[in-house]
Amino acid sequence: MSLSVSNSLHFTVYFLDGHGNQFSIKRCLCCKSNRIPPSVLLYVEKKSSIAVLRNCAYKKNQECTVDFKNRKEWIHFVGIGGCGMSALAKLALKQGFEVSGSDIVWSSYMSGLQEAGANLYIGHSVSNIKSNDGSRFPNAIVVSSAISQDNVEILLAEAIGVPVYKRGYWLAKLTENYNLIAVSGSHGKSTTASMLAYVLKAMGDDLTAVLGAHVPQLPDRSILYGGGQNFVLEADEYDGCFLELSPSIAIVTNLEWEHVDIFQDEEAVKSIFRRFLKQIRVGGHLIICGDSQGAYCLLDRSSDLFGNNYRTITYGISSFNDWYAESIRPNSYGGNDYILCKRGCPLAEISLQIPGVHNVLNSIAVIATVLTLMGDQRQSRESIDCIKLQLSKFVGVSRRFQVIGTIYGCHIYDDYAHHPTEVRAVLQAARQRFPDKTLLVVFQPHTYSRLVALKDKFVAALSDADQVVVTAVYASRETNEWNIGGRDLAASIIGPPSEYIASLEDVVDKLVLQISSETNHGIVILTVGAGDITTVGPKLLQELQKRSKLMKMSHGET
Repeated sequence: MSLSVSNSLHFTVYFLDGHGNQFSIKRCLCCKSNRIPPSVLLYVEKKSSIAVLRNCAYKKNQECTVDFKNRKEWIHFVGIGGCGMSALAKLALKQGFEVSGSDIVWSSYMSGLQEAGANLYIGHSVSNIKSNDGSRFPNAIVVSSAISQDNVEILLAEAIGVPVYKRGYWLAKLTENYNLIAVSGSHGKSTTASMLAYVLKAMGDDLTAVLGAHVPQLPDRSILYGGGQNFVLEADEYDGCFLELSPSIAIVTNLEWEHVDIFQDEEAVKSIFRRFLKQIRVGGHLIICGDSQGAYCLLDRSSDLFGNNYRTITYGISSFNDWYAESIRPNSYGGNDYILCKRGCPLAEISLQIPGVHNVLNSIAVIATVLTLMGDQRQSRESIDCIKLQLSKFVGVSRRFQVIGTIYGCHIYDDYAHHPTEVRAVLQAARQRFPDKTLLVVFQPHTYSRLVALKDKFVAALSDADQVVVTAVYASRETNEWNIGGRDLAASIIGPPSEYIASLEDVVDKLVLQISSETNHGIVILTVGAGDITTVGPKLLQELQKRSKLMKMSHGET
């Protein structure tokens, strides 16, 4: 059917603000003959009076109108509950902006924001982006990659002329006048970026940093706000977020097919990383893990794609890298010692508190980056000794082999691992720290798409445990289109006893009974996943402490 210019389709979306006032967004889809898609007109009316009428389309990269020097403006963050967005909001508060934000559920990251002065809302509503008297609106809206364009706050902002920026573009404008060190990779970004920020800060650099995890040793946990020129940023490939950046130094920790809901296969991941490497500033540096086959493939066509615009530095365990580790061995702190080498020359013995060979790699990336920032003329023994000292003090980040507590001789740890490579790495770290103890892993699969794509690799990784409990899938933004679940994964694990327990509450009950009834308590409980599995460890510890207290009382102990 062909529609004339005058033909149109009308529909209205009604909703209430926080004060009970009814709003409507009316859409008029005006279709020219045989033209698809139609233009969209939006207008907002309140009490029958039209407030705005304008052409409207969701633009992720409008020209930024926020004045980062005049920080009296109001910034609203949609999807503020995640670690990355909450860190941006926290930095905006430090910079002097008025900050508000919304999300569908409360998160632990939001508590600190609220204490710092942010106005936070549960649920998305037009009232979230209006002052109490309705006379003011934010100067800008910053949107998480997880937020859809039909979000009511975005629709209203577009309708009334408030600019809406995707997270990647906001980061680009935020960092454009800094010496940006962008830490990228499929795994290890948070730890590497946090370790780098901690070491630079401890060495006297007044840097700014935005990190993807809480760092207990930093005053503001996920950010630093300084007056210097260096900016350390965890650069995420999800939704192409890092393609807006222009780093002076880009770190690539590794490359694998990780975000299966975004990328079709590993080749698609390589493609977007190659585009990211094109963003490195002329005269800059690429610091890349040569031991990662996926990352190293990025260099295959480097001369054709990038010319000599920047210098490439490789690191790893293998001796063909520019920087590498030799003689890796466990130490008395539960981490590793190793000999740092540069192009065949041993330079220093490095000691880490955090376990796992993956953290040896992360630390070498940090060393190479710090010395690159210093310049060749300052890569002295004294500089390396200073870096070595600070690395030895670094205790890690939240949810990366994080100790929850010890009771009945049972050690409880929690980790964010949600990819087979990450699961294998954290199990290796647990084996290193507790070589003689039973390792019980509670794994919560994160998203159905990842489980169906990587199921066999999850099976292989989890088979390294002594006992496995698999929970229901943490669906996040997905629906189960694949008819797969945690039960399927548990049934496929070969070797260690495994079982499926859907409910996290039931998992806690099962573990309480198992641990309190065993006479030999040489066990490590490791809760693993990117969802709400993180609640299991603290609840388990609390229940075991209650049981222990009751037992002492029954025996007349105080």
